[in-house]
Amino acid sequence: MQDPALRHQSRGRPMTDAEIALAADLEEIYARGVRDFEAVVAELNAKGTARPSGEAGAWSLAVFEAELKAINASHDAAHAENGIGA
Repeated sequence: MQDPALRHQSRGRPMTDAEIALAADLEEIYARGVRDFEAVVAELNAKGTARPSGEAGAWSLAVFEAELKAINASHDAAHAENGIGA
């Protein structure tokens, strides 16, 4: 059994509500066997998934990549500032 104190050890900060919603939608999409990123993006658009950045507009491959890079950069910065375990 996992130690509850280690549950979020890889996080430098808590996830935002929009990041949690994106993660949930991605988990559901991947669970259905969708693996092609163009199809993933189409699914995000069909579901009306909001961008974690708060920007409006449709998902595209470029937007998907930019959003994931921004999330990763934000978590990396939080790790650098706060350590791990948010």
